[in-house]
Amino acid sequence: MLAAFEPELAGIGDTLPRGWRMATTGIGGVSAAATTARLLATALPQKVLFVGTCGAYSNSLDISDCIAASEAIMTSVPEIMERAFRPQLETTRWQATWELPLPKHAVIAAPAITSNLEDATLLGQIADVEHLELAGIFAACHQANILVASALVVANHVGPSAHEEWSANHEVVSRKLLDTLVALGVFR
Repeated sequence: MLAAFEPELAGIGDTLPRGWRMATTGIGGVSAAATTARLLATALPQKVLFVGTCGAYSNSLDISDCIAASEAIMTSVPEIMERAFRPQLETTRWQATWELPLPKHAVIAAPAITSNLEDATLLGQIADVEHLELAGIFAACHQANILVASALVVANHVGPSAHEEWSANHEVVSRKLLDTLVALGVFR
């Protein structure tokens, strides 16, 4: 089980069943990809579960809603507005490869936290939530042929007050996410 940083593991380490290990990847997509690739090469897991917090692009998801990432999408507002492009051969979407018993939502792995409401509206046309590290995690697992899934919990709505909202909520909602996963039997 991976998370970007320790608070998102919400102290679950003492209750993980035998065979499960946990680690942190660091904050940001590049750090997450590099750390995940290193961990996969040394630990050789059968599968990876990434847990964390996310920001919702609209009010269709509430603070503390738990979701499963159906796919991680790497994109940005300049790409959507056709002010930037990626090479055609670059992979920008990775599917979850094992299922979690949570509602499924597409996740944008943004290059930075979106703070502008107009940008959030544009990104929200592609996915329901954003998360910084997920594309890096999914890309590393796909490259290593390791099953991967992600359970995320909404800690904020994307926009100008996102950081303050996340700061106020991330610890409580991270605990709720892990309690939910335990109750659903994900760690058996």
